[in-house]
Amino acid sequence: MTKVVAIVNQKGGVGKTTTAINLASGLALSERKSLLLDLDPQSNSTRGLGYGADPERASIYDVLLGSEPLHGILLPTEIEKLSLAPSEPDLIGFEVELMGTEKREWRLRDALIGHDSFDLVLVDCPPSLGLLTVNALVAADGVLIPVQCEYLALEGVTQLIETLRRIRSNLNPQLQILGVVLTMFDERTNLSHQVVDDIRKFFGGTAYDTVIPRSVRLGEAPSFGKPIFLYDPRSKGAEAYMRLAQEFLQREEPPVQETAIGDREETAGICEAGDRPASAQETAINEHEETSTG
Repeated sequence: MTKVVAIVNQKGGVGKTTTAINLASGLALSERKSLLLDLDPQSNSTRGLGYGADPERASIYDVLLGSEPLHGILLPTEIEKLSLAPSEPDLIGFEVELMGTEKREWRLRDALIGHDSFDLVLVDCPPSLGLLTVNALVAADGVLIPVQCEYLALEGVTQLIETLRRIRSNLNPQLQILGVVLTMFDERTNLSHQVVDDIRKFFGGTAYDTVIPRSVRLGEAPSFGKPIFLYDPRSKGAEAYMRLAQEFLQREEPPVQETAIGDREETAGICEAGDRPASAQETAINEHEETSTG
């Protein structure tokens, strides 16, 4: 059975697309037939796998509007078991074009029906909580949340968690938080180490053990249209993303008893601020909660 995973964080610059490309590639190299679905109008996952802009090429935009089936837009990649559902900048008009349309949140889920030939579908979401991300969350079995190891790393996570609660309550009762991926870790700085400690206290066992380092090679690889495993397979970034792929498979295969979002939040330490040590990252969340309830 195909597992659909949305990679989501409405905050930009957290390594979301880098994680989408390289986790999908690592899973494909681990003999899992994988599909990377680029749902971001910026099309960075599409470019990062070697496909430039082409206004004549069908994309996920056409699929969501109903003019193309999903199988009609899939592209091969340099990794045998990895396929790509490309994006184009026209996707930015999706929300406006479907304004007032019934069941517009279900377009992606409907498009994925019948595509059981893939073991995994990873969805690279845009850095927002708009209609495209909602489509991904409705279609997904679970979410991965990249969080960068920088100051105010948890800024906006409260809003994301609230969105997940609403999606689960109204549109997708089975939605689960599969894990939190720590990215852009700089072992030379005390701040990175402090942020890792804060995030692990906040999310508990939901945070992956694998930490993705800040890496020049990871930053260079997309400009060459290659995942890190093909650009520099011996780099620290390649080693980290392969460990992440293996940890993902260990967590998800064989299937484990997943809990609902509310239960995951409790075990992850998403509770009252007084129940855990305060930190710089949590201050932003506390302020957001006070504003929301006040």
